[in-house]
This record gives sequence, structure tokens and C-alpha cells, in this order.
Amino acid sequence: MRYGIAVFPSKKMQDLANSLRKRYDPHYALIPPHLTLKAPFELDESQIKDALGKINDIAKSSSPFTLRVLKVGSFHPVNNVIYLRVQHTEGLMAVHDKLNEGNLKREEPYSFVPHITIAQNLSDAEHADVYNSLRMRKIEHEETIARFQLLYQLENESWTVYETFHLGRKE
Repeated sequence: MRYGIAVFPSKKMQDLANSLRKRYDPHYALIPPHLTLKAPFELDESQIKDALGKINDIAKSSSPFTLRVLKVGSFHPVNNVIYLRVQHTEGLMAVHDKLNEGNLKREEPYSFVPHITIAQNLSDAEHADVYNSLRMRKIEHEETIARFQLLYQLENESWTVYETFHLGRKE
């Protein structure tokens, strides 16, 4: 089965992202706005229990962190994705790094750039037009993230929560 690990920001941030995504992101209906902490990876039934234990240990040993969104960015020319840029913070990077080491480590096609996708699969002309209109927007959003979710992908390619992990919880 295909899994991923993500943070779902507050309703306020999701509403902002969705106001753009519904027009520019063909994955709008497949998953809510999110910050990917671990790119999609495969696990079979025999591996999930060990993975859940490791992820739970990581969550318990990690502190809540600040999610700070400051502007719009783009991955162009690598691909025509436009996103809300999430600032690298020590806490965010620590959680990401822990989720991508040891038996959870997988080969990643790109370096980790924290972001919330708002547009993808655009033509070059669409990308240029949308990016140029959005990049001047002033965005100032900050919130504390105290949990992340392990997701799994359904047959229709949509994603749903498998389990929620609370940061810093010792129970």
C-alpha cells in the first residue's frame, strides 16, 4: 500500500490554499492542502506495525513546531508547480529528518522544500501567468503544529488519514 506523512494546517490556511487550488490544482479533490513531511512510499502489511512504532517514537520525541508561510514560490523550471512557501524552522526540519532516516529512509527524487502546493500541471504559459499574478501577494501566516498524519492512498488516488501522531506526547 502507498503511504505518506503530512501536516494539515489550520482551517484559515487551508481556506487560503483552497481558494487557489480549486482553480489551479487538479489534485484538489484528492487531498486537502498539506505540507508533505515524507513523500509517498510503499509498505506491505507485514511492515506497517514496525513503521507505526517508529513513527510514534518520532512523534513522542519531537516538539511542536512553528509553521510560517510568507510568500508564493515556484519549482519552475524543474516543474510547473506553484506553492505557498513554508519557512525552514529547526523544529520542522528535525521532524522531517527523523521521518526520513533509518528503516523509514527512502530515495527521494528531490531535495526537501517545505511548501503547500496551490497549483500544478500547468502549461508554461499558464504557469507564468498565474505565478506572476500570485508572487506579489503578501502572505503572513504563522501557527503551531502539534500533530502530523500518516496517510494512505485509496484506489481512486485520493488520500485519507490512517493515523494521527501528536508531537511531544509521552503517553
